[in-house]
Amino acid sequence: MTFEVVDHKGVTMQVGKTVFKPKNSSDWTPERIGQLSTQDIRQLRVNAERLGEAAIVAQCDGALAARKPAAKRRSAPSAHAKRPSRLVSRGKAFQARGVYLPGADSSWSGVRRSDGVVVISIWAGAVVSSEGGCSCLLWAPNADGSRPWSDTPGGKERLEHCQLALRQHGAEGLLVYGEPLDGHVPEDKARTVYGVDPELVVQLRVEQRGAEYWAVWGAKAKERPL
Repeated sequence: MTFEVVDHKGVTMQVGKTVFKPKNSSDWTPERIGQLSTQDIRQLRVNAERLGEAAIVAQCDGALAARKPAAKRRSAPSAHAKRPSRLVSRGKAFQARGVYLPGADSSWSGVRRSDGVVVISIWAGAVVSSEGGCSCLLWAPNADGSRPWSDTPGGKERLEHCQLALRQHGAEGLLVYGEPLDGHVPEDKARTVYGVDPELVVQLRVEQRGAEYWAVWGAKAKERPL
């Protein structure tokens, strides 16, 4: 298909194979240009630019820009992607802090015998960042069956350690990385547990909010190699 446009000087420009003669350059409306193929729009733009028809050039640019595929949105990094490259088991991480868990599978916190400090493992994916600080729910009552784990030996042990840390005005936290399982708190069941970051120890305090216990710490966690 050939298209011709006559500029203000009477010069004709063509695109394609079939003749189309608008009376003047103003006949090239955005709607008319939008009906052309991408190749024809590009050729029309070349001819319009050569003849000094800035309005047609701009309309061609707009039509071509509208046909560009939308850029793919990058997905936010998942918790899986953010996990450290070196992880160790929860038991080994606690041992490195001088704590030996009574129940390797059920215990998520313990007390160091040398100084009585409470050490709590925290599910990294449950940490909430807000206003320059971080927080994470440690324990909540099993209201209407919403948290059955709280009534298990492991949950009751966590409650005791939260109360002890509250009285001591501080505790140490270890970040556990993994993928949660829908319908369960990670301390009870998780789809996958990758391990604990051995290079990071969070210096936190425990706050009681109603019947719940929360871990709270500053904007920058204190790093201390195990």
